[in-house]
Amino acid sequence: MTDIIIAIILILIVGGAVLYIYKAKKSGKKCIGCPDGCCAKKKDGGCGCCEQKQDE
Repeated sequence: MTDIIIAIILILIVGGAVLYIYKAKKSGKKCIGCPDGCCAKKKDGGCGCCEQKQDE
């Protein structure tokens, strides 16, 4: 019984993450895990989406 409950919880977590990514991509977001302006604060790395906004 415990295994079934753990499996259901894992399915809900993974399903929620997939749904979040699907909705974000469908709405046109380039970088899902990055709020506006976060890349500008990072000097090394980052996804580059905020740097593209600054160039425009």
